[in-house]
Amino acid sequence: NTIEFTGALHATVVKQVRLKNPSSRNLMYNAILVGRDADDFSLPKGNMVTIGPQRQRSIKVEFTSRFLRPAEAVLLLIARHVGGIGGATLSFSLKSEVKHIEP
Repeated sequence: NTIEFTGALHATVVKQVRLKNPSSRNLMYNAILVGRDADDFSLPKGNMVTIGPQRQRSIKVEFTSRFLRPAEAVLLLIARHVGGIGGATLSFSLKSEVKHIEP
């Protein structure tokens, strides 16, 4: 899955990633940003995500453009085992595009 961040140079763009837990136990994920431009992306609510049983939760990913060139990174959500139950590791490609420059 690819999440695209489009906006003005030096603007902050926020996207949300919705995660679902179909199991009957809590799922915990450790979120990590990796890649060439990972420093331009952030997780404002922290990197630990807990999803209750039969629930869904959105996590915010922010991007602030510093350059005109497209930025790329990967969001990894690594499942932590809780009570013997673990989810699958999830990955999302993060890409940006600067559409305009504001003075």
